[in-house]
Amino acid sequence: MDVILLERIENLGMMGDVVKVKPGYARNFLLPQKKALRATKENQAKFEAQRAHLEAANLKRREEAEAVAKKMENISVIILRQAAEGGMLYGSVSGRDVAEAIKEAGYGVERRQVLLDNPIKAVGTYQVRVALHPEVSITAKVNVARSQEEAERSLAAAEVFEKPPEELAAPAEGEQPQA
Repeated sequence: MDVILLERIENLGMMGDVVKVKPGYARNFLLPQKKALRATKENQAKFEAQRAHLEAANLKRREEAEAVAKKMENISVIILRQAAEGGMLYGSVSGRDVAEAIKEAGYGVERRQVLLDNPIKAVGTYQVRVALHPEVSITAKVNVARSQEEAERSLAAAEVFEKPPEELAAPAEGEQPQA
């Protein structure tokens, strides 16, 4: 089925592109969400008439998303879960859990904006992509731990590992290098 995209869709196309998609995807997702129109001559003419308005609305939403992204630039959230001795969680952390943790941090993020390929099933620090707009996304640091103390220890350890090796090996001012 051919459709005209009304906004940018990742891995599909840009606004105004006529793309061929499976009928179920168009019927169940693109058309009900008003992200596309069926590719007919009437709809093509309708789209061209509204193109300037759609592009202006998209630009405004993108600018708002960029402003929010700037505020959320280095966001880090902690999710506490029960886990076995080996670090495997009893259950998992899903996109919904990450979205709730980001909301608790004071940002309005919906579950569908959290792009998590697989649920998190072990204790640790993870980089999770959050799409604020089809063209704007950020990376949130999600720390899954058993307790608040464990989360703080793992963050401190992660900061040490993120430093370049030269910084760690260089002697502090006034210290003599060891031979």
